[in-house]
Amino acid sequence: MSEKKFKDPGFTINRVYTKKGDAGETSLISGNLVSKDHPRIISYGELDELNSCIGGCRERLLHYLYKVPEFKRLDDSLLRVQNELFNAGTMLATDSDKNWDGMPVITESELKFLELDIDHANAKLPALASFVLPGGNDINIWFHISRSVCRRVERHCVSLSKIEIIDPIIVQYLNRLSDALFVWGRWTNLKLGDKEELWDPNNTSSGKDKDKG
Repeated sequence: MSEKKFKDPGFTINRVYTKKGDAGETSLISGNLVSKDHPRIISYGELDELNSCIGGCRERLLHYLYKVPEFKRLDDSLLRVQNELFNAGTMLATDSDKNWDGMPVITESELKFLELDIDHANAKLPALASFVLPGGNDINIWFHISRSVCRRVERHCVSLSKIEIIDPIIVQYLNRLSDALFVWGRWTNLKLGDKEELWDPNNTSSGKDKDKG
């Protein structure tokens, strides 16, 4: 067996509450005490929200495996992403000058695999003539929720990068992941045979009123 690249988490969770955060502060991995509304805390807290949404994608996929066995490959990719998000969270929760050997991180390899996943799914999809409206089935909705949360995390990480040093690969990864979530949402609609609705700027109350006039 090959040696692990990253060290396993060096802690045991045996208590849910510690009361240490009751004053509105928390500690970074490096030990620095910061407010819970610090941009770093907001950034990796929203990574946690994104991870929960991706767990929702996986749960819905499993309900359709009997229809689309290919969803197993996608579920494997999403499990990989969930672990990668924890690695990215470790990077955000650690001051850049406090990194340690074997610290879980995001690398170019993670970007490469996301791009391969995107290319694999996108190769089967028709070209778009407009923006896609979320819908078609519950899996598609979960992917669009995850995509929009991912974009929000990306925006917060960009804001954080303007006041503190963070590895730029985190923003690159989130940018690529949001693309993957978009493509995966389209791909699940295709595989389940559900209609993909496109944005029609005239399919509105004012657009229909104009037709009547």
